[in-house]
Amino acid sequence: MIPVAVLTGFLGSGKTTLLGHLLRHPAFARTAVVINEFGEVGLDHELVERSEESFIELQTGCLCCTIRGDLVLTLDDLLRRRDAGTVMAFERVVIETTGLADPAPILQALMTDANLADRLALGEVIATVDAVNGLDTLDRQPESVKQAAVADKLVLTKTDLLADPPALLVARLAAINPAAPVLVGEHGRIDPARLFQGGLYDPTAKTADVQAWLAAEAHQHRHAHDVNRHDAQIASYCVTRQAPIRAVALALFLEILAEHCGPDLLRVKGILNIAESPDRPAVIHGVQHVFHPPAWLERWPSADRSSRIVFITRDIPRDWIEQLLEALDAEVRDVETGGEQ
Repeated sequence: MIPVAVLTGFLGSGKTTLLGHLLRHPAFARTAVVINEFGEVGLDHELVERSEESFIELQTGCLCCTIRGDLVLTLDDLLRRRDAGTVMAFERVVIETTGLADPAPILQALMTDANLADRLALGEVIATVDAVNGLDTLDRQPESVKQAAVADKLVLTKTDLLADPPALLVARLAAINPAAPVLVGEHGRIDPARLFQGGLYDPTAKTADVQAWLAAEAHQHRHAHDVNRHDAQIASYCVTRQAPIRAVALALFLEILAEHCGPDLLRVKGILNIAESPDRPAVIHGVQHVFHPPAWLERWPSADRSSRIVFITRDIPRDWIEQLLEALDAEVRDVETGGEQ
C-alpha cells in the first residue's frame, strides 16, 4: 500500500513552503505530488522543485464534491503510469489542497473509493496555521476550522513575525482539535519524522464534528462549480504583464494593496519579471496586510517570462488591481525617463 498524505491549511498559511522543504529531504525523494489550486491559473507547480513526471496540478477549483471524481481519476492514472514505468516508482503521494478547501470530501474519497482501496491508503493529514492571521481566519472562514479539526498534526507558521508566542491561537486550536500536537515550523522547515510516522488516518479518533462531516460527505451529490469563484464574495483572478515591472513600482503597488485592501486580500502570490533583474524572477507572497520580502529564484522555472500575480480576494475588483499596477509602473517609467519635465 502506498501512503497518501494530505497537506491542508488556509490561504497563505505556508503549505507550499513546507512542501518545498519536505521534497528536498532525502526521505521524500520518491514522492508524487498533486497540487490543487483555486482558480484557472496556478503558480505552485512552478515554485516547488520536483520531478516533472510525478507532479500533477489540478485546476478544477476547490477540493469539493466537484473535484472528488477528478482526484480519483488522477490518482488512478498516476498508478497506471507507475506500473507502466513512465513515472518513477514513487513510494508516497502528497496532496496539497487549495487553501479554500473543505478537506472532508477528499478524505472521504481516499478512505472509501473502491478504485483506490487496494493500492493507496490515507496516511497523515497535516494542517498549517498562520500564527499572525490564524485567529482572525478561524473567526471568519469556516473552512479553516475544518482544516484544523481533521488534522493529525498542526504546524504553526510565521511565528518569527511575532514578539510573543500566540497563546490564544494555540488554545483555540486545542479546543478545535484536542488530539493534534501543535508543532512549530521554522521558516517552513520541520523534521519530516515529526510529521510522518507511518500511521493510517483514523477518523474514529477525531471529534464528533469531524466524524459527522465525513459521514455527510458520503451522501453528497455533485454540483457545478465555478473554478474561479468560491462564494458570492471570494474570487480568484490572475493579473498578467508581458513587459518587465520596475522594482519601485512593485514596492509601491504592494504597499498600497496592504494599506487599503489588507483584510480582503486573502492571498497574493506572484512570479515577476523585474526590469532590474531580468534573469532572476522575483516571487512575492502576501496575506492580508502582511507581505514578505520578495524571494529571488536562481532562474526562470519555465520558458514563460511574463509576470503573473494570482489574487484571491473578497470583493476587490480585478480591473482596479490592473489599473493600479499599470498607473504606478507608468508613473515610475515617466520619472526615470524625465517624462514629467
